[in-house]
Amino acid sequence: MAAPVVVFDIETIPDAQAVRAAGLADPGLDDDATIAQAQVRRKEQTGSDFLPVVCQRVLVVSCLFRDPHKGLKVHSFVDHGGQEGAVVQGFYRIVDKHEPQLVSWNGGGFDLPVLHYRGLVHGVQANKYWDMGEDDREFKWNNYISRYHTRHLDLMDLLALYQPRANAGMDVLAQLCGLPGKLGMDGSQVYDAWRQGQVDAVRRYCETDVLNTYLLYCRFQLMRGGIASPQAYDDEIALVRQTLAEWGATEPHWAEYLQAWHPPEPSKA
Repeated sequence: MAAPVVVFDIETIPDAQAVRAAGLADPGLDDDATIAQAQVRRKEQTGSDFLPVVCQRVLVVSCLFRDPHKGLKVHSFVDHGGQEGAVVQGFYRIVDKHEPQLVSWNGGGFDLPVLHYRGLVHGVQANKYWDMGEDDREFKWNNYISRYHTRHLDLMDLLALYQPRANAGMDVLAQLCGLPGKLGMDGSQVYDAWRQGQVDAVRRYCETDVLNTYLLYCRFQLMRGGIASPQAYDDEIALVRQTLAEWGATEPHWAEYLQAWHPPEPSKA
């Protein structure tokens, strides 16, 4: 993995203004009532109260950076109130500056479409991200937008061979691979946590999700030969564990993750 890798995940909450624009609730209701009514109607129609992508707004974007020369880092962009545009711009600024290998779990199906719509709403700039060969010829053959290109690797989509019926949840795969999986909450609890002022708890949850995704990406790289040997894979896992121990001194969710992560089985088949 010679190029910088950025694993990303977002957490969203319903946007009452978008719900009204989409006509999913009766006019004249306040924000809470608008969202509540739309959720009830959505559940009656689909069995889930999760509102459409266009009705989501970004609360957190978490990014895990893996640079072969700079180690491992995690950074989150968080909307503490009226900062959504800056949160979305922060993510795209990373892409434009570093041109990393982007990795996600269902990023093509959810995270990136949300970021596209909210970037459009807020006038965000993302020149390199949207380059499909107009400015850089290399991006014609491998860009962030095309589904079958790998500059953005949606690991869920690829492992399912681009067949939605074969999609698997990240939490399930993480646990099957000996990882802790989701900690603290799941996506269905984010809106309630935000309403209770627990934005930092949402941020911690999102960060552990990007770590799960990175570790699954490492296993994929071992399988495809991107990590050259089982020993190189074991070395990478050792680095992650050492880094988590350091982070855990100031951020308790990393100590919790490390404690829940049982010693790995040998990587040899």
